[in-house]
Amino acid sequence: MAAMAKNRHHDGPGPSQRQLRVGELIRRTLSDVLIRGDVHDEDLNGMSITVGEVRTSPDLKIATAFVLPLGGGDADAAIAALRRNRGELRRLLAKGLTLKFAPELRFQIDETFDRMDETRRMLDAPQVRRDIGG
Repeated sequence: MAAMAKNRHHDGPGPSQRQLRVGELIRRTLSDVLIRGDVHDEDLNGMSITVGEVRTSPDLKIATAFVLPLGGGDADAAIAALRRNRGELRRLLAKGLTLKFAPELRFQIDETFDRMDETRRMLDAPQVRRDIGG
């Protein structure tokens, strides 16, 4: 009965505490691997890539890393380089993780900063400033 109650909390719309913990561990480990230039790919090592967030599937078998080249570099080239090296990145992650299995890695551009800029622009619009009393 206690197990059923515990599992019910994971059926909600958000990720479980375990998913959040593992996602953050993967994010830090992947960032370290990219900063150190551990991958044998000159193109990838020549890029500065920020790993903003990592989301894991409920079974922890898939990890999606949301990344952004620093300085707004070529996002498509960064994604291509990461995807080309996903096997080596997964192997390097496995060394740094205490998980039974290293998850399959997927990469997407982190659009959080674009959305923040768009929100700022909207809030600075004269009609919005008038409406919110600013």
